[in-house]
Amino acid sequence: MKRHLLSLLAAGLLLPALLHGQARDDQFKRDAFSQNYNDTTGKENADSTKLFSFRQYFGSLAHKRPGKVQNLAMGSTVFIGGMQIYNRQYWKLPVVYGGIGAGVGLGIYYNGKYKSTGNEQFKQYSTWSFIGAGLFWWGSLMDGVVSFPTDQYPDPGKATLYSILLPGLGQIYNGEYWKIPLYYGMMAGGVYFYTLNRRNYQRYKWIYDQATSEDPEVEKPPITADNALYYRNLFRRYRDYSLLFTALAYVLQVVDANVFSYMQDFEVNDDISLRIAPTAIPQEYAIMPAMGVGFTLRF
Repeated sequence: MKRHLLSLLAAGLLLPALLHGQARDDQFKRDAFSQNYNDTTGKENADSTKLFSFRQYFGSLAHKRPGKVQNLAMGSTVFIGGMQIYNRQYWKLPVVYGGIGAGVGLGIYYNGKYKSTGNEQFKQYSTWSFIGAGLFWWGSLMDGVVSFPTDQYPDPGKATLYSILLPGLGQIYNGEYWKIPLYYGMMAGGVYFYTLNRRNYQRYKWIYDQATSEDPEVEKPPITADNALYYRNLFRRYRDYSLLFTALAYVLQVVDANVFSYMQDFEVNDDISLRIAPTAIPQEYAIMPAMGVGFTLRF
């Protein structure tokens, strides 16, 4: 008798759930043939989730769409001054374009003087002029990110761009100053070993070239060509590893700034208890839809 009662009770509880699921399936089948596939709302939403969207970028410059700092920064690397336009700081545009234009113009001028005269001093002037133009370009991006208005702090987009533009600045923005010596130490170590291994690579490359030269006037080095070849390849490999390590350290601090900006509001405490309690939840999320009964897990 008890077994029959339990069976009837289980059937009474499960039947509404099955009927509810069947109703959902029927609704899905009906909606599948009544969808409006010409709706552009999804397309607009998809544009906002892309890494870069021309539509989003130029819409933001026209102040017709909300701007995303990542999208604006990427667009402004090519369309210089875009972030200043979005921030309505139009007075900065002559400074940006004037600085970049002057640097490029002087670089071309001094490079022409160097080619016509062969004076190494003009070559240095040309190099520094191009570097100055690059600094104005970099400054326009940094200024745009700093001036970008946001209600969120820390903003993951700004933290990421800070670290891209200047290593360690994202950690400063997140308030994690203790990480700066760590990342700069890693990158400085990578640059040091890259320089050391590159010097040794060039040294043994020269020795190998001398050892394999067929010119009788070339003085033969004290080591054989096979040994020189071995050390040349060894230090070339170490040079490449050092460069790869430096690049990985740079990328790591960018990822770190992004991830930990998201985790600023992550609550961590010593309470790891688990409590299970009944609660009233919306019918579509209920374990027993007809009754609206479910359970919540609280940590």
